[in-house]
Amino acid sequence: MIESFEAVKVISQRRGEALIVAEMTPGTELPVLSDKPELDLPFNWAAMGKGSSLSLGLALARPERKVFALDTDGALLTNLGSLLTIAHAAPANLVHFLFNNGVYQCTGGQPLPIAGNLNFVALAVEAGYPNVHSFSDLETLENSIDGIINQRGPTFVHLEITPGVGPSYPYVRVSDAVDKFRAALERS
Repeated sequence: MIESFEAVKVISQRRGEALIVAEMTPGTELPVLSDKPELDLPFNWAAMGKGSSLSLGLALARPERKVFALDTDGALLTNLGSLLTIAHAAPANLVHFLFNNGVYQCTGGQPLPIAGNLNFVALAVEAGYPNVHSFSDLETLENSIDGIINQRGPTFVHLEITPGVGPSYPYVRVSDAVDKFRAALERS
């Protein structure tokens, strides 16, 4: 399994000029790792489950930019319909990463009610994502990510993440991140 922090690090390092929308745990880790915070929308409590939908809107509005959604299993469960909507809209520039650890990590590590009984990879395939990948080790992710993020999307990347509650990182005010993000988009 992959540590969430390490997966966010790999994604952040290989992003180029991609916009990143990060929910829940990845949303707390991204501000610590990102060298382009003005291109990030990290949030963890503001709208659980809406990161994939927000990423879709950004991908459609800015087709010249790559958009990465850093989603979590618990968040995606609250908005499973977004898989169908994304696949139907077919944004070529969207890469949807799912951090699957089987727990609600941000609230204390409680097990998801479906932990181990839901196949997110199969859901993405059945929803109609043209590219679906799954990784359970960091080295394979590192060796594959450049090819994956350069595919014509939408692309779904399932990451098997080590469960448990990790370290706490400083909270980023969502309104501050949104203001910086909006300014960066207006400049580009």
